[in-house]
Amino acid sequence: MSDPDAFRAEARAWLEANCPPEMRAPVQSEEDVCWGGRNFKFKNPAQKAWLEACVAKGYTVPDWPVAYGGAGLTPAEAKIWREEMQRIGARPPLSSFGIWMLGPALLKFGTEEQKVHYLGQVARGEIRWCQGYSEPGSGSDLVSLQTFGEDKGDHWVVNGQKIWTSYADKADWIFCLVRTDKANKYQGISFLLFDMASPGVSTKPILLISGNSPFCETFFDNVSVPKEQLVGELNRGWDVAKYLLGHEREMISGAGGGDRMNTIGAILSRNGGVEDPLLRAELAMFDVDALAYGAMGEKFLDEVKVGKGHPAGSNMMKYAGTELNKRRHELLMAAGGSAALEWDSAASNGGSRARGWLRTKANSIEGGTSEVMLNVIAKRILDLPGA
Repeated sequence: MSDPDAFRAEARAWLEANCPPEMRAPVQSEEDVCWGGRNFKFKNPAQKAWLEACVAKGYTVPDWPVAYGGAGLTPAEAKIWREEMQRIGARPPLSSFGIWMLGPALLKFGTEEQKVHYLGQVARGEIRWCQGYSEPGSGSDLVSLQTFGEDKGDHWVVNGQKIWTSYADKADWIFCLVRTDKANKYQGISFLLFDMASPGVSTKPILLISGNSPFCETFFDNVSVPKEQLVGELNRGWDVAKYLLGHEREMISGAGGGDRMNTIGAILSRNGGVEDPLLRAELAMFDVDALAYGAMGEKFLDEVKVGKGHPAGSNMMKYAGTELNKRRHELLMAAGGSAALEWDSAASNGGSRARGWLRTKANSIEGGTSEVMLNVIAKRILDLPGA
């Protein structure tokens, strides 16, 4: 990038011309999020227009190569782009596990044919993915998973069960860890991609205490998976899985905040403010911590982009981000008083505060528990001795 100021001016002008006013308002509900996929229904024309404008420029995945649907931005340009998006409060044009998790894994481990075939569909919002990792009895200890793929020559036949499969009932495809060698616990797992519409795939939603849930049980009954849908080496899927987990933790950590345009103080000010001076002080303290976390996140991303990121950095970000998000929702509940406990009416947007607060209880479990994250931080960042 020869001139950062010129790129910033270009990005700012493009956003002003192409980001609809409706797409500059904070997300209020699941319908405000554009997930894409073959069954996705746009909430309004503005949501569709915003996606289409960004797809045309590669801005759904701005730092991916142009050949795979991205804009080919350098790390410095991508950072400026994020800053300009935040400046106007622009919503992401597309939210996708394909962007946050599978995409980086395919860029590193996929064949050229896989990159060309899948990444463009992800970038255009044509395919929605879910993640098949955890199983009953195989959560934090993923290498104990039992879902098995039997080699049938030109394909595998997969049988087993996954659990906590986020949005499995809405996803088009799944990226899945499958045991392909029962004799080797660590080097007997492969990373497969397959269509959720394949015969033998079924899902069952799991209801949480929030009254709703993105989580599902997912069942595989003699599912046929072509051999070309293997990512990475056979029986070396754990290499892909670990790399992808780092990106999943970055994604989960993003809930911690750090957006200067949408601090908790700004959000509550738009809804009448808070009178209690002690609570206002707590809110201010939180915003300071959240903005510091945002700065730490930018530093982490900068280090990753130039190959200097600490291997355990995503663990640190995940722990800090999820703990901040739980604290954020506790404060939103406190600021709402007894009205925040209301569960069903239009006045409370269907109990959005209470349901959101309850949902955050899973943040410190999903993607690796806070306890596991702290153990990794202690061992790999602080170099503390083991027990």
